[in-house]
Amino acid sequence: MTRVAAYPEYKASGTKWLGAVPKHWKISPLGQHFRERKGIVSDADFAALSVTKQGIVPQLETAAKTDNGDSRKLVLTGDFAINSRSDRKGSSGVSPFNGSVSLITTVITPIGLEAKYVHHLLRSEPFQEEYYRFGNGIVADLWSTRYAQMKSISLAVPPLVEQRQIAEYLDRETGQIDALITKQEQLVETLAERRQAVITHAVTRGLDPRVDFKDSGIAAIGRIPGLWQVKKLSYLFSTIGSGTTPAAEGTDFYDGDMPWVTTGELRESVILTTRKAVSESALRTLSALKVFPAGSLVLAMYGATIGRLGILGVDATTNQACCVLAEPRGVNVDFAYFSLQVATERLLNMASGGGQPNINQDVVRQFRIAVPSLAEQSEIVRHLTIEASRIDNLVVKARQVVEVLKERRQALISAAVTGKIDVRGL
Repeated sequence: MTRVAAYPEYKASGTKWLGAVPKHWKISPLGQHFRERKGIVSDADFAALSVTKQGIVPQLETAAKTDNGDSRKLVLTGDFAINSRSDRKGSSGVSPFNGSVSLITTVITPIGLEAKYVHHLLRSEPFQEEYYRFGNGIVADLWSTRYAQMKSISLAVPPLVEQRQIAEYLDRETGQIDALITKQEQLVETLAERRQAVITHAVTRGLDPRVDFKDSGIAAIGRIPGLWQVKKLSYLFSTIGSGTTPAAEGTDFYDGDMPWVTTGELRESVILTTRKAVSESALRTLSALKVFPAGSLVLAMYGATIGRLGILGVDATTNQACCVLAEPRGVNVDFAYFSLQVATERLLNMASGGGQPNINQDVVRQFRIAVPSLAEQSEIVRHLTIEASRIDNLVVKARQVVEVLKERRQALISAAVTGKIDVRGL
C-alpha cells in the first residue's frame, strides 16, 4: 500500500464523527451539497434496482418484491441512494444506472461534488453511523432516517480537485484490497470443494483403493467397496423422530432447563447450548415434545436450512423442523454424520414444495447410505476428523485474512474522506 502522511494543519470540525479536519476543508451541512429526488415512477418505465452493501445493482432475484410496481422512487445515474432503515446499515451507493428503487430509499443528487468521492464519503463507516444516529423509530434496533434529518449532518468538504484525488486514490487502493479479498474468498471456495470431495470419497469408496467394487444401486453414490452395504437410515437408527414448538403466550413452557433445538442452531457441530430451554410443564403437557439423548444426530428438514446437521452434546428437545436420529445400531454416529454432510443435494432432490422445499421424517427414514463394518467406519471417521479439521483450519485462517482486509479497506476510506491522511499527489 502507498505510504501516506497527515495534513500540515487541522481545525476542529465541531462534530464527533468528523473530529479534526484539514484546515482548508469547508464544514457545512449536507443539505447545501445535495437535493432530494422525490419523483415516483413505475418499474415498467424505470428498471427496478436493489440498494445493497455492494452498491446499487439491477434488482436481485432474492429481493423482496411488492405488487405495487407503479410506486417506486426514481434514481438517475450519479444519484446517491441509501436505505433509510437501520437494519440495512451500509446499503447505499452512487447509482451507475437510471432506474427505480424502493420507497424506503432516500435518493439525493450531489451538487458540485465529485460522484466517486460522494460514493466513498457517504458509504464510509463513520458517516453511516452518523446517518442512522439521526433516525427515529419505536424499536431500539430498527428505525429510519429521513432526508429532513439527513440534510443537517455536517460534512467536511475538500476542494473539487482534491475530491477527485481522494477518489482516485481510494479507487486504486481499494481495488488492490478487493483483489486480495477475492483471492481469499476463492481459496475458501476451493477448500470447501476439497473438503466435500475428501468426505465423499471416504464415505463411498473407503480408504483402501485396492478392494473390489460393486454397483451401489444409487446413481448419486456410484460404485462402493464389495463388502459394503447400502442401508436405510431407519435400519441404522432405532429412533427417528422430531419435536414441536410450545406456545409462548400464557404458559411457563420456556421457563425450564431442558435445551430446545431449532434448525438455526444446526451448524455442523456439537450442540451444547441453545437459545431457549423448555420446562418440565411443557414436557408433561406436550406429548410431541420428546427428549432425545446426547449423541443423537439432528437434521434440518425445512426450507433454507434443509440438510444442516448437528450432534447433540446434551440431552435435548427440538422443534418440528428438526429430525433426530437416535439409538444407532450398526452405525457409528460420526460416520452417518459425515455421510449426510455430503448428501444435501440428494435430500433436496427428494424434497417437496416450491420456494421453500421440505422433506419429512418418512423421507429421512427411507434415505440410504453406504456402510462398511463398524471397525472400518471408525477408521474412516478418524481419517476424516483429521483431514476435515486440517481443511477447516485453513478456511478459518483465510476468513480471518478477509476480515482483516475488509477492516483495512474501511479504515482507509474513513481516514481519507475525513482528512486524517493526505493523499494529494499520490
